[in-house]
Amino acid sequence: MTETSFFPQAQTLTLRQVAEMANAALPEGADGEFLLKGVGPLESAGPNDLAYMDNAAYGRALGATQAGAVLVTPRFAAKVPPGSIALVTPLAYRVFAQVLALLFPSAMRPESSFASTGTSPGSFVHPTARLEHGVKVDPGAVIGPGAEIGAGTLVGSHAVIGAKVKIGRDCSIGPNVTVSHAFLGNRVILHPGVRIGQDGFGFAMGPQGHLKVPQVGRVIIQDDVEIGANSTVDRGASRDTVIGEGTKIDNLVQIAHNVVIGRHCVIVAQVGIAGSTTVEDYVAIGGQVAVNGHLRIGMGAQIAATSGVNGDVPAGAKWGGIPARPMREWFREMNALKKLASKADSGDAASHDGMSSDP
Repeated sequence: MTETSFFPQAQTLTLRQVAEMANAALPEGADGEFLLKGVGPLESAGPNDLAYMDNAAYGRALGATQAGAVLVTPRFAAKVPPGSIALVTPLAYRVFAQVLALLFPSAMRPESSFASTGTSPGSFVHPTARLEHGVKVDPGAVIGPGAEIGAGTLVGSHAVIGAKVKIGRDCSIGPNVTVSHAFLGNRVILHPGVRIGQDGFGFAMGPQGHLKVPQVGRVIIQDDVEIGANSTVDRGASRDTVIGEGTKIDNLVQIAHNVVIGRHCVIVAQVGIAGSTTVEDYVAIGGQVAVNGHLRIGMGAQIAATSGVNGDVPAGAKWGGIPARPMREWFREMNALKKLASKADSGDAASHDGMSSDP
């Protein structure tokens, strides 16, 4: 892997250590004390690097790799070239992620841009705010009255933490984040530009104008939630907006007022979830999905990218399309339309072939 000063490598690992992490058997004759000095993609990994493979799209790259060792799923194990050591595991990608976390711990969450070890000069902390020992505050950050922040948390440069906000321990609040009217649990990661707790979009509409509805709820973010850059989570109108434990939200996602998102959900970039919708545990929502308000998406459901969800989705269902419907139904409709279009094209071609020119 190309050396970079952005994420210094904290350690190296032996082949045996990686095999134990993967619960994989070392091939006969392999040196368990062989030192893996780095990691890299299949195409550029060298003899002292570890790579991984779990996707058929990279079959050619696997066959040509010069990596010293490859974490590989059983399906592709036979394609590992003789010069590389195959560590066979059904969880190749997951183990590779664990290796990366050990080698490059500073890449796990936003860190101080100022190498802060406490409250930096140029930050503004209200006298009534309570910061536990070990909180890092970068220059330009503002922490309001009555705010409480737990040990090990970073507040990045020019972040604004509003009055009475509570943030747990070992959180990372990136640069230019704003948090108001919110309670955050432990180990929450907010990437740069995230907005938490601003007004929900609520108006009583009428011919005499649109009357603003005061938004007096809160945002509750539970432990181990991660929210990507420039995403927004509006506070509740009269109830709370809630994001459940372990949920991961990508960049540029909009979560509206009163939305409740369950535990361990995955929400990909550019999703918009309208007000008062409930997303139950373990739901996966693909990129650019639009979800209407006052709906329920059942536990474990999956929504395909670029879909429009206009009705409740049953637990465990796989839906897609605009409007979203069960995946098999959507595919049948697409195939039927394709066949109709093909017949229409054939008919047009036949008409042209049968036309005669004037003498």
